[in-house]
Amino acid sequence: MASPAELRYTKDHEWARRGDDGNITVGITDHAQDALGDVVFVELPAVGDRVDAEQQFGTVESVKTVSDLFAPLAGEVVAVNEDLADAPEQVNASPYEAGWMITIKPADAGAFDALLDAAAYDALLAEEG
Repeated sequence: MASPAELRYTKDHEWARRGDDGNITVGITDHAQDALGDVVFVELPAVGDRVDAEQQFGTVESVKTVSDLFAPLAGEVVAVNEDLADAPEQVNASPYEAGWMITIKPADAGAFDALLDAAAYDALLAEEG
């Protein structure tokens, strides 16, 4: 499955979508949710928390393992997907839509453009085999 072209990606399998307001919504990729298996719990930061690029901002727990979530860029958390508290399975069912995790007001608007595009992310997946 090709990765959605409108998104940007990290080597840690997070995706980022820039909204019309310049804020960046973040989640995990289809590849990541598939590797995790059934997601049973998601721990996310609070609105107002600051996150740093490539630093942990939360965790995803599945029936197989617990994995850290890493911020694709630095900024302030302006929204958290509260629905995941009661329905963490949305991460599996809809990783790019209903399964989003946080929205960040970026400290540097240009940081989004430095993330992997879909072609580069798909090449990374091919290398990982």
